[in-house]
Amino acid sequence: MTDPVLNLLPHDFPDAEDGEFLNLGPQSLVLAGGCFWCTEAVYRQLKGVLDVSAGYAGGSADTANYNAVCSGATDHAEAIRIQYDSNLIGPGTLLKVFFGIAHDPTQLNRQGNDMGRQYRSAVFYQNAAEQQLVTDYIRLLEDNGVMRAPIVTRLEPLSEFFPAEAVHQNYAAANPNQPYIAAVAQPKVAKIQHYFKHRLKKDL
Repeated sequence: MTDPVLNLLPHDFPDAEDGEFLNLGPQSLVLAGGCFWCTEAVYRQLKGVLDVSAGYAGGSADTANYNAVCSGATDHAEAIRIQYDSNLIGPGTLLKVFFGIAHDPTQLNRQGNDMGRQYRSAVFYQNAAEQQLVTDYIRLLEDNGVMRAPIVTRLEPLSEFFPAEAVHQNYAAANPNQPYIAAVAQPKVAKIQHYFKHRLKKDL
């Protein structure tokens, strides 16, 4: 179940120093890692994650719709907003899952066969502390030689997150037999259930 892009298994990734972000009640993190159907499905498994919304980040309100974003002509990325209880889970764990399971951070403006800037790897930071956390974690991964290729994840300031259309919310769970979901999302869900079983919600 290892990924050829990794030198380490996902659960062996180094931990981020996220102590200052813990025990602050409900918080959020906005990530882009290819098709939002797949990244959303991964994070819904984790204990402490309150909700995950598929949506768009990086562009303007007038282009925040599926058809426009899929054209590749907007500044948006397909993204997810993770709402989490920082008393139960921190952004460090969310970032470990992001870089180790949810997507491949070494692919520039693509994820597998999904090509275009809308599928870029990005963290949309909400403040300077969050930006520094991600910067330091990427440096930690690079210093430990975790990836076999350079990390190309962008750090972009979050201006606004636009929730996607209702049909895209919790899409993987609602459409488990859809070929794309079976081929791309379900293997990622299987990985997190294997490597992060101690972090899973009990009702899964």
